[in-house]
Amino acid sequence: MQIPLSTLIHEFHQDPAHPILVRELAALGEARRYRKGTILIHEADAGDTLFVVVDGKVKVYCTDANDKEITFGIIGPGDYFGEMALDGGPRAASVVTLEPTVCTLLTRSTLLSFIGQQPEFALDLLSKVIRRARLATNSARNLAFVDVYGRLSQCLYGLATLQADGTQLIADRITHQEIASRAGCSREMVSRILKDLENGGYIRIDKRRIVIVQTLPARW
Repeated sequence: MQIPLSTLIHEFHQDPAHPILVRELAALGEARRYRKGTILIHEADAGDTLFVVVDGKVKVYCTDANDKEITFGIIGPGDYFGEMALDGGPRAASVVTLEPTVCTLLTRSTLLSFIGQQPEFALDLLSKVIRRARLATNSARNLAFVDVYGRLSQCLYGLATLQADGTQLIADRITHQEIASRAGCSREMVSRILKDLENGGYIRIDKRRIVIVQTLPARW
């Protein structure tokens, strides 16, 4: 049974885990529900809308002329996206929903009015832009200077969290294609490397989740 939109919005505004300024900002927008696989932003399109994620997850990515995809990040509840186009320029990346998602949409004028009333939010917005620009720069550098295995191991460690037994668990059931998009390589290469790591005892698969059992080798 689908949770009513009003209930999700209310729970979001009451959740102290989300930054209070983001909750206040979300309250000014128009709430919309999206199905899994809905493209919310197309790279290079014009746009002046900011999205605040109330429920669900979205992926920020780019594709080249050969449909090769690079994933820049996953955004969940309490975070926002679309801020890069508020200067009137084209969208810097595409965004697609990874699951049923609810967002509130705010226009550029609404955001500017909010910043006028809550100037401290401008610092949060600036910090967000800087962090995402740094991530994009690191991704470009890795593609240029780090080999496929190096990017894959960085991706695995970036997704994993340390467990009480010393192993590191990637909690989400991430597919080989999703890892390939993050690492900037082919799905076939990811499958081959992961199989070798599993055979070598470096990782194991537990209920479709990857567990890093011991430190990954420096080279593959």
